[in-house]
Amino acid sequence: MDVRISPSVLKGHVDIPASKSCAHRALICAALADGVSQLTGVSMSDDIYATIGAMTALGASFEVDGTDVTVTGISSVPAAADIDCCESGSTLRFIIPIAAALGADSIFRGRGRLPQRPIDIYKRELSAHGVTFTEPEMPYSITGRLTGGRFEMEGNVSSQFITGLLFALPLLDVDSEIVLTSKLESRPYVDITIDMLRRFGVTAEDNGSGFRIAGGQHYRPCDMHIEGDYSQAAFFCVANAIGSDVDMGNLDPDSVQGDKAILELTAGGNAGFSADCSDIPDLVPILSVLAAYSTGRSVIYNAARLKIKESDRLEAVSAMLNGLGGNVTVTDDGLIIEPLGQLTGGTVDSFGDHRIVMAAAIAALGCSGDVVITGAEAVKKSYPGFFSDYTSLGGKINVSDME
Repeated sequence: MDVRISPSVLKGHVDIPASKSCAHRALICAALADGVSQLTGVSMSDDIYATIGAMTALGASFEVDGTDVTVTGISSVPAAADIDCCESGSTLRFIIPIAAALGADSIFRGRGRLPQRPIDIYKRELSAHGVTFTEPEMPYSITGRLTGGRFEMEGNVSSQFITGLLFALPLLDVDSEIVLTSKLESRPYVDITIDMLRRFGVTAEDNGSGFRIAGGQHYRPCDMHIEGDYSQAAFFCVANAIGSDVDMGNLDPDSVQGDKAILELTAGGNAGFSADCSDIPDLVPILSVLAAYSTGRSVIYNAARLKIKESDRLEAVSAMLNGLGGNVTVTDDGLIIEPLGQLTGGTVDSFGDHRIVMAAAIAALGCSGDVVITGAEAVKKSYPGFFSDYTSLGGKINVSDME
């Protein structure tokens, strides 16, 4: 669908939807627990349904009632599973080692950009620990049961590989160790994982150079409310920084989410900035909008991994802002954004990327003309209610284009 957005000011209250990162992890832990868990406040996006479907294929049971999910843990593991990860990189990378630890021969399917997102680390490390990848490309097929021991993992590719092993290794009979061979980027996402494991009765020890995971652990059921998502709140934080007045609820001030950094990054007003985004890659699209409306030059760096997200996010952000009259240059690992004070409006290709759609909608607030976003349905991947919330706050959207 295409949407046409006119310049406006957002004002009012919005409850931020549940953290997708926390929800993925809570659903997986609950599915691995021996018993029933009650999860409340879950935002039911396409990615979350992908994880529910994956764990259902492995033997768990889910009852969804609005934003409440009742999870009955796996009691019997199927001999084989056909798992559709849709477009969710988190689902794919989290579930591969879990399926291997459970001993389920599995096929992993996906679409969109997912087949291009690498899993080479798993092919190397899991193949050395009892797992065979029988297909080099998606749909991937794995056979064999994962064995424990020492896993050497690069930390600068994606923290999702670390998280996947942190879920799986406690299920094994023997102790295991994850040894990091380079600096761990996106560390806050691993912190979310470790915190969620703890809530479900599982521990992982950070030993400075990686993680030690005792074997023979058991996930315990846990009832919990899923906290709001700071990566989604970031869009409204930037809206506020460029002139709106949105009050946000459902955010935990004590959250370990790395994207809580948006509060500090927008606290300094609209001056230019330099941002190391190695730990906060999901903030890059909306930070770029903030930069475009700043009074000084901004530099975003240590974000090369964004080239293999739902889109090549560095090129997509550049195309979005330059198409709206901005001045953005792509570097090897980031972006340089020159300040213009105001954007002109124009047409934006979403590239099928939910974060590009939402960033463009916030950019439209201060444009001198309308902004048309093509492929705006991509928001369903993480924030299906975004446009409803946007209009409830006074955003001006041509509704006929949304039908």
